[in-house]
Amino acid sequence: MARRCAVAVLALALAGCAGGGDNPLSDFPPDRLPGGAISIDEAVDGLEVGHRLMAAGEFDLALSAYFRAAAQQGPTVDVLSAIGSANLRLGRLGQAEQMLRRAVERDPEFVPALNNLGVVMVERQQWGQARHYFQTAFAVDSGRAPEIRENLRLALANLQDSGYSEQNNDNFALVRRGDGRFLLLATP
Repeated sequence: MARRCAVAVLALALAGCAGGGDNPLSDFPPDRLPGGAISIDEAVDGLEVGHRLMAAGEFDLALSAYFRAAAQQGPTVDVLSAIGSANLRLGRLGQAEQMLRRAVERDPEFVPALNNLGVVMVERQQWGQARHYFQTAFAVDSGRAPEIRENLRLALANLQDSGYSEQNNDNFALVRRGDGRFLLLATP
């Protein structure tokens, strides 16, 4: 009995909220809403909202906006890249890498995803991969973005400082020591 009463009260409360004549904005024409209010009919682009929130440093809220954009637009390269970028700013490197790789799979020449995937690789100290993504982004962008140029320069410097160099990979010799044993020696 108490449960039926609670359901009836809830139904009445919801019916009261749905009344059409009680909307205080219904007296205004849609283009003249007070205080810059947006009418219900206008849709807000989740990507644009997310970009603004990212610029304001609100990365969790931006991620939510990007997920709304994904629900509205589907997993486009822009949406995947944006989700990856927000995760990167939140320090969620695994999730960022996954989304950015999906974006690059969809469009191998999408510069923001390439650059941010390079940043993920830098954070993981995977200098060779970072160099690859920055180099690709730099080439696709024709070197116009100074940020990408700087990222590439830093990745190359760290690649050399790490002792890993693609030119030095053949400076090893395999020497047979007998009985099926081999010794790997570095050659000068």
